[in-house]
Amino acid sequence: MGKTALIGQIDDSSQLLEMILELSSDGIVAIDRNYRIIMANHNFAGFWNKKPEDIIGKTVFEAYGDSKPLFPRAMETGEAEFGYLANLNGQEIIANRVPIIKNGEIVGALGTVVFRDVEDLYALMKKIRNLKNQLDYYRDELERVHRTRFSFDQIIGRNVQFEAVKETARRVAMSTSTVLIQGESGTGKELFAHALHTESMRGKGPFVRVNCAAVPENLLESELFGYQEGAFTGARKGGQLGKFELAHTGTIFLDEVGDMPLSMQAKLLRVLQEKEIERLGDNRPRRIDVRVVAATNRNLEELINRHEFREDLYYRINVVTLNIPPLRERLDDLELLLEFFVRRFNRQFGLRVTGVSPAVLEIMRCHQWPGNVRELENVVERAFNVLDGTEIQKRHLPLYLQKLGLAGNRENNRAGLPVLVEEAEKEAILEALASSGGNKRQAARLLGISRAGLYKKIKRYQIS
Repeated sequence: MGKTALIGQIDDSSQLLEMILELSSDGIVAIDRNYRIIMANHNFAGFWNKKPEDIIGKTVFEAYGDSKPLFPRAMETGEAEFGYLANLNGQEIIANRVPIIKNGEIVGALGTVVFRDVEDLYALMKKIRNLKNQLDYYRDELERVHRTRFSFDQIIGRNVQFEAVKETARRVAMSTSTVLIQGESGTGKELFAHALHTESMRGKGPFVRVNCAAVPENLLESELFGYQEGAFTGARKGGQLGKFELAHTGTIFLDEVGDMPLSMQAKLLRVLQEKEIERLGDNRPRRIDVRVVAATNRNLEELINRHEFREDLYYRINVVTLNIPPLRERLDDLELLLEFFVRRFNRQFGLRVTGVSPAVLEIMRCHQWPGNVRELENVVERAFNVLDGTEIQKRHLPLYLQKLGLAGNRENNRAGLPVLVEEAEKEAILEALASSGGNKRQAARLLGISRAGLYKKIKRYQIS
């Protein structure tokens, strides 16, 4: 290769290096062993409102206007420094310093400004924390899904009517038909939905739950079907998958479907018929393979008569119906359930409770359990929190249950069980509201009923 060609090649390489330096978003500077600047880009020189040619050839002390030692570790010990905090012309920066070594000797150093402002680092850290929180959320959701693989054998009950429902559910689990689970709040509708999923051919797929009553009407469509980027103000960059897409090849459980707004019922009907969804802000249909299990504690036929539920949707989701009996209709399972909850809370609290006293058992047999199995679970857990022995006594029960065992209530008993139940239910609501400081959501959770159900009972008993 001739001398002219070699010089041309060197010039090309030099121009390429300069181009790379200027394309970098980092501020870059290189110094020789005498602390003289031999290379710098515009992003670095801009800290002094100068151009690279204004500082190249000067020592860092001249260029920086600072007599303090610079690049001390990189130049003197050959040790690289990453992410150090420095002040450059009055501006706090985050930078790196790396020694340049040739033939085993330090011949200079390279400095790069990673963040022009420390606030940029804080903003990045905040973004990373948000991403980590999202990752933790989805990891917890995944773990929750794996933890909740209930089978029908884990659903407790030997009552004839209850066993018949379980047997029907077992038979339909292997089909792909839509299932409607009906029953009062707290009867175990979600457990049946989990078991239907676990014992189906989709058991290894996702199980996704949506509470149709808990999601605001204006957010329900995007929650179910997802949305495209820019679909509405505040939409996440890149859009978001809806619950139906997340449940692809698995099961979606639409809890409290009777509370779904009419506008959404029409869209759900189309999804069930066409087996495809459209994200909010998108007109491209997307095929889905999802089994739908719906549940409600409301009488859908009454809602249809009041034009609050679509009749065509009712027949679409009512392919197979499971009617779960309330606890008051299967009191022969009461002792079995008590044994289960006592074992569970013994493990949770580290206690050795043997069971309940005969008086407590009699009170529980007389109670109508408006909150069903969930209410029973809450009563046992409450007892464990105030327990002072190895057996649950009447004094460990909520006040409304204690009153069932008082002699002064005999006249109420003679007046009829419904009157006693109403008084006990009203007392339970009052106690729950008092315990929660008037917070109705928390009170409903304590009672084991939905918030909508609590509002109805407050209105019924005229509780202010």
